[in-house]
Amino acid sequence: MDRSELKEFLDEKYLHYNCLKFIESDPITIPHLFSRKEDIEIAAFLSAIIAWGQRPTIIRNATRLMELMGGEPYNFIMGFKENDHNPFNSFVHRTFNSLDCHYFVSALAQIYQKFGGLEQVFSDAYSYDHTTKSAITIFREQFLSFHPLARTEKHLANPTNGSSAKRINLFLRWMVRSSACGVDFGIWKSIPTSALMIPLDVHSGNVARKLGLLLRKQNDWQAVEELTGRLREFDANDPVKYDFALFGLGIFEKF
Repeated sequence: MDRSELKEFLDEKYLHYNCLKFIESDPITIPHLFSRKEDIEIAAFLSAIIAWGQRPTIIRNATRLMELMGGEPYNFIMGFKENDHNPFNSFVHRTFNSLDCHYFVSALAQIYQKFGGLEQVFSDAYSYDHTTKSAITIFREQFLSFHPLARTEKHLANPTNGSSAKRINLFLRWMVRSSACGVDFGIWKSIPTSALMIPLDVHSGNVARKLGLLLRKQNDWQAVEELTGRLREFDANDPVKYDFALFGLGIFEKF
């Protein structure tokens, strides 16, 4: 395919997969349970953090997290005290266990009770040099500043060390992108859609390579920058909309 044919193909697949039917089998279904901005943010963040492995398992465990927070994540976080850790003592998702969960909930309480919430912290971080890489890096430093166990730090990716930061990029896509059909939320206005980076995983990376959009073999931050740069040639204002196309081709069509 030449450039125009490839763009037409990706646009077609984006429109096909960016639809309400996509929600039901994707972890984004969890924040869609809520209508209040802060509930959506917290549900989305925790769902994205555990978004690796089989999607039914991710959805089941993310649902359980919401249940452990009484179905009201924002109220739970705003009223959180240290002995409120107890409901999470048996929680585990792959290598994300109860100790990690304790820290993430405690850190979210700090972020919302003292620093204005997730959007405020990400917005302040983004303002450093207006790149998503710096936004994620600075956010990570603040989120992990409340003395976590060493094992917990690995659950929040660091693009400065080369990580693709797939789960945080996915969370940012959910928060920043507006979606006419209602998949992504578009509730954060402080970061432009044009600044988002592709949530690169095995599936989207393999499809991108088959389409000639990605030459780098590793799924690292350098590959994220390479692929996002190519996608900006097709839509400079909204490059990560093609995440739907690449992911859909890989997961549903075994492209």
